[in-house]
Amino acid sequence: MTATEVLVALAIAVGIAGIIVPVLPGTVLVLGAILVWAVQVGTPAAWTVLAVASVLLAGGTVVKYLVPGRRLKASGVPTRTLVAGALLAFVGFFAVPVVGMFAGFVLGVYVAERARIGGAGAWPSTVAALKAVGVSILIELVAAFLATVTWIVGVAVT
Repeated sequence: MTATEVLVALAIAVGIAGIIVPVLPGTVLVLGAILVWAVQVGTPAAWTVLAVASVLLAGGTVVKYLVPGRRLKASGVPTRTLVAGALLAFVGFFAVPVVGMFAGFVLGVYVAERARIGGAGAWPSTVAALKAVGVSILIELVAAFLATVTWIVGVAVT
């Protein structure tokens, strides 16, 4: 294993961690790392690996927005509720490192839903929003894992 492959593997691992804890642009890091490897190797097989990984990651990005969005619409959670959650997640990220982003998102969604529909219905809507976000992260993670497996096969082949 070359030094480039070790660095690419580390960058992919950081990218996957960035998907799980959405602080870093995980998908971009995974794709960028595989791009660096493809440029360094320069063989047709390496470029094919990059193309397959790109399609997997792009497809995962599209699906991660479509599937949870449909679930949220079906459960009646409006986009403005997610925006409120995202805004408080942003504030929470800086106010309380690491956990503040997650707590801020939950609090933002809950407060927005409580203002919209009242106390009794706010928690089920918050849970629906959290499930949708979880599904979104899971879809992105699966795409990143598939791209990583593609890269590992490419390293073995080249």
